[in-house]
Amino acid sequence: MAAGGGFTLLPELRKDPIVGRWVIISTDRAKRPTDFTRESVKMMGGFCPFCYGNEAKTPPEIQAYRPGQNGAQPQRDTSGWTVRVVPNKFPALGIEGNLDRQAEGLFDKMNGVGAHEVIVENNQHNATLASMTPKQIEDVLWTFRDRILDLKKDRRLKYILIFKNYGEAAGATLEHTHSQLIALPVVPIYVAEEIEGAKQYYIYKERCVFCDIVRQETESGIRVVAENDDFLTIAPYAPRFPFETWILPKQHESAFENSSSRMFQNLAKSIRTLLNKANRVLDDPPYNLVIHSSPTQDSNNDHYHWHIEFVPKLTKVGGFEWGTGFYINPTPPEEAAKFLREASVEDAVTSTAR
Repeated sequence: MAAGGGFTLLPELRKDPIVGRWVIISTDRAKRPTDFTRESVKMMGGFCPFCYGNEAKTPPEIQAYRPGQNGAQPQRDTSGWTVRVVPNKFPALGIEGNLDRQAEGLFDKMNGVGAHEVIVENNQHNATLASMTPKQIEDVLWTFRDRILDLKKDRRLKYILIFKNYGEAAGATLEHTHSQLIALPVVPIYVAEEIEGAKQYYIYKERCVFCDIVRQETESGIRVVAENDDFLTIAPYAPRFPFETWILPKQHESAFENSSSRMFQNLAKSIRTLLNKANRVLDDPPYNLVIHSSPTQDSNNDHYHWHIEFVPKLTKVGGFEWGTGFYINPTPPEEAAKFLREASVEDAVTSTAR
């Protein structure tokens, strides 16, 4: 019983139905959006290699969209582009060489073969993914697809991760709007756990767990943030972080790159809606946005369902989380979804176009 004579809600342990991970929803620490001390999105200033006219300052481009060329072959590494892909100047992995797997006693190692690319999403320095038009975002999504399809041809690569770090607190080192792609010679452990959890659910129930989540969340509505014809945006039942949000295709599809043209159109709208709602509610927070998709050699299956996870950087991971694998989330997902659902997108768009 609370000091004032009322009752307090007990914290809850919630289990993620996909990987079996437990999280603590700490209701006695419950926080509204205004209760978080935000790390603002810092403007780093100075020279920007991603801006128009600085094409020679990046590694040679891999791909670029240059509309209005009338079929002529454009000159590479010049202006006129709307989306541009270049190798990361400081790559985590290199595309050349063989894996050369080796044992070192009980340990295993291989060469750091892979790919690390930067997708420059817009030619305007002050643009953000939230302020871009749905068509501009759609062009970025098509670029993601093109790069995945190209890299899938390399049999050394087992998994391709596309992610966006927005703001210094989320890991961004350049403010010009961009995403990154890293192709790996192994399937990462977190991805493997998610895929295995989905596979076990399918073996037991003969249904996709993500499809079941879409159905149940659509029916209940309490954790729904937004939806359109092809996508459902929700606060997951057992979120690790406050205001963690997922965008899921309503129809089963195991790999992002298999999506249709109409799906990319509606995904662009879903991403823009979510980011602008988050800007409205959380005052332009730093965030990570990650595409979860099937491994390159298993891009058509019945058990896994690609999706996007969005995590604003509102709290820090501490010793308890590292030591146990439990996450403490001070904002119940039902409350987070309500704040985001009720946010005015129009006002948010206006506030971020600065």
